[in-house]
Amino acid sequence: MQQSELIELSDLNLAEAQREMSRRAGGVTHDEDGLCFWVGGHTLPVLCNGVLRTRGGLAAAEVLERAQAFFAAHERGYTVMLRAHADADLMAAAQHAELAEWGSSPAMVLESRLGDAKAPTGVVLDRVESMEDATAFAAVMSAAYATYGMPEDVAPAVLNLDVLHAPHIVSYLARSDDGTPLAGAMVLLSHGVSGIYWVGTTPDARGRGLAELVTRAAGNAGFDLGARMVTLQASKMGEPVYRRMDYVTVSNYPTFVHF
Repeated sequence: MQQSELIELSDLNLAEAQREMSRRAGGVTHDEDGLCFWVGGHTLPVLCNGVLRTRGGLAAAEVLERAQAFFAAHERGYTVMLRAHADADLMAAAQHAELAEWGSSPAMVLESRLGDAKAPTGVVLDRVESMEDATAFAAVMSAAYATYGMPEDVAPAVLNLDVLHAPHIVSYLARSDDGTPLAGAMVLLSHGVSGIYWVGTTPDARGRGLAELVTRAAGNAGFDLGARMVTLQASKMGEPVYRRMDYVTVSNYPTFVHF
C-alpha cells in the first residue's frame, strides 16, 4: 500500500478503537462534523476522554471550542489527539491555548504476518476469554502503566471482558507457570485493519521479551481475522521493540491535555 493509505487506515482504526473501547466500558461516544469524541469508563483526562479530528472542515479554534463545551457537559478533562500529517493548525491552536503537551506517539504499521509467537520456558500464553482473565489483564496494565504515572484504578475501570473479547477483538495474556500475570496486549479489527492497544508488562517481568511475545500474538491474530495491515501507537518503551519486529513509522499522534 501507499504511505497515504497506511496513514488513513491507521487513523480510521484509531478512531474506531476509541469508540469501541469507550462504549464497551460503559462510556459515551459522539461523532459530528468530522470530530470523534469519547467519554471513557474513567474520569482520567489523559486518553480515557478525548477528541480526534476524522476529517477537515472545522477551523482549529472551533474544534477546541466544541471540545471544551462537550467535556464541560460531561464534567471531564480531556485529550486533544492530533494527526501530525493533517493537524498542524490544531497543534498551533492547542499550544496557543496552553494545553499541556503530553508527548507524541509514533504511528507504526506492519504489512505482513510474522512467525508464530512462542512463549519462553516458564511462561504460558493464552487468549483472554473469561472474567478472571480480564481482571488479570487489567492488573497487568495497572502495574505496567504506573510507570507513566497512570493511577492504579484506571485499567480496571476501562478494561472489562467486553472490551477485551469479541468477534473482532482478541487479547492475549502471558502468565508464569504458577499463574502470575506478566504481560498482555489486545488487537481490534476495523476497516480491514487490526490495531494493537494496551501492550504492557509488569515491571518485575521486563527484559524477558514478553512485550514482543504478546504483540506478535496479537498482531498475528489480527492478520488471521483478515486484516490487510496491523497498526499501533508506540510508547517510548515500546517503539524499539516494534522496530525490531519490522514495524515502520508512517506518522505521529501528538497529544495535548486539558485538565
